[in-house]
Amino acid sequence: MYSDLVMDHFSHPRNVGSIPDADGVGLVGNPVCGDLMKMFIKVEGDRIVDIKFQTFGCGAAIATSSMVTEMVKGKTLDEAMDVSNQAVAEALGGLPATKMHCSNLAADGVHKAIEDYQSKVGAKKG
Repeated sequence: MYSDLVMDHFSHPRNVGSIPDADGVGLVGNPVCGDLMKMFIKVEGDRIVDIKFQTFGCGAAIATSSMVTEMVKGKTLDEAMDVSNQAVAEALGGLPATKMHCSNLAADGVHKAIEDYQSKVGAKKG
């Protein structure tokens, strides 16, 4: 049902935790399945230098959270915004169709954290 990579990221998730002084925070959830993800980013210049997550959900939700943090760490904000739901699933070797909504949450969580950061920076400039 799950690829070895999904199982690895579920059993040994990367970048778990929070960043107390995060530059951006994204919170997403799916009321149907009950998954909840919170993404924290630290930005220097235009680059994500650190990212952490807290996820309450199924194995796929934890695995996609872990994978997306690995995918965007070190990337520019634009590069991270380009990470799609499909790309997260493909990076994990695919997900069962019934679990694809989990990868959607992971990418959306990163995008929301970036939008939160950008709104804060915009408020400081304005």
